[in-house]
Amino acid sequence: MSQVLMPKATAVWLVENTTLTFDQISAFTGLHPLEIQAIADGEVAGGMTGYDPTTNGQLTKEEIKRVEADGNARLKLSPRDVPMPQARSKGPRYTPVAKRQDRPDAIAWLLKTHPELQDSQVAKLVGSTKSTVQSVKDRTHWNMQNLRQRD
Repeated sequence: MSQVLMPKATAVWLVENTTLTFDQISAFTGLHPLEIQAIADGEVAGGMTGYDPTTNGQLTKEEIKRVEADGNARLKLSPRDVPMPQARSKGPRYTPVAKRQDRPDAIAWLLKTHPELQDSQVAKLVGSTKSTVQSVKDRTHWNMQNLRQRD
């Protein structure tokens, strides 16, 4: 679920510029009602500049007026037309050329000292692929004669 950007600054703006109740502001920003009351009393966020939620598209002026008219209504975030970014899966990490021979050595050491680990766990620890782990385990790795078991 979407959350309000800069909730405390948004609460400051809503307290200063609207007639919403503390509970309505609290429900929208996720802050405690007593904290909203402290903002209104000037005890909290004294020098903080309010952040207008209508300028960045989180609220509309019509939504604020609707909720001001009804004391039991709650503010709702405006739907965003910007697509959410896709989370990229973590792939294999980059290893400098000088250190690339260390990965099979580390795989061999892990397989010898911790045989209870699964291939996927070893691959994740070392930052390699499951096929490389399997080839070291089966002793079919292309550089098997030069591998040294190193931590």
